[in-house]
Amino acid sequence: MKNKFIIISAPSGSGKSTIASFLLKNINSLSFSVSTTTRIRRENEKDGIDYYFINKYEFENHIKRDHFIEWEEVYKGDYKGTLKSEIDRLLNKNKNVIFDVDVKGGLNLKKYFGEKSLSLFIDVPNLITLKKRLQIRGSETEKSLNERMEKSKSEILLKDKFDTIILNDEIDKTKKKILSVVNNFISR
Repeated sequence: MKNKFIIISAPSGSGKSTIASFLLKNINSLSFSVSTTTRIRRENEKDGIDYYFINKYEFENHIKRDHFIEWEEVYKGDYKGTLKSEIDRLLNKNKNVIFDVDVKGGLNLKKYFGEKSLSLFIDVPNLITLKKRLQIRGSETEKSLNERMEKSKSEILLKDKFDTIILNDEIDKTKKKILSVVNNFISR
């Protein structure tokens, strides 16, 4: 099997993690690339499953040693990246790899993996819907909510740089559509 790379990107709150989880449950050849982050772990998150949670000093050491395929400071003091060792781990299992990453990270992965990748942008009907989704999640302060909304505005402007844009206006419909798109890409 030739390994393929599925990149799911979107502004925070667009449903990319829900969609990535759905794809993992429905496509046996997929395996999840666990990103590395310096942000504080949320209550429901597990280290090594949702993210590799490390401190800023460790993250900067990985940068100095060129251990990342891509990385960025997503929000002030909040670094995220994809370790080369994580991709090696998944490729050694002969898996297709799925990424759940922010928009700039997705574009960097698309550039890195080229034609072996499918980059998907999960769009939302509008910013009001996005804000409501973030509020329902309940993990944001007023300050962090405003930061995420500001970042989302600039991320949405980059959606045309992705291979496919999928509007997430109704989650069940979105899941069916994305399952079809990903299966078609993997089977090529």
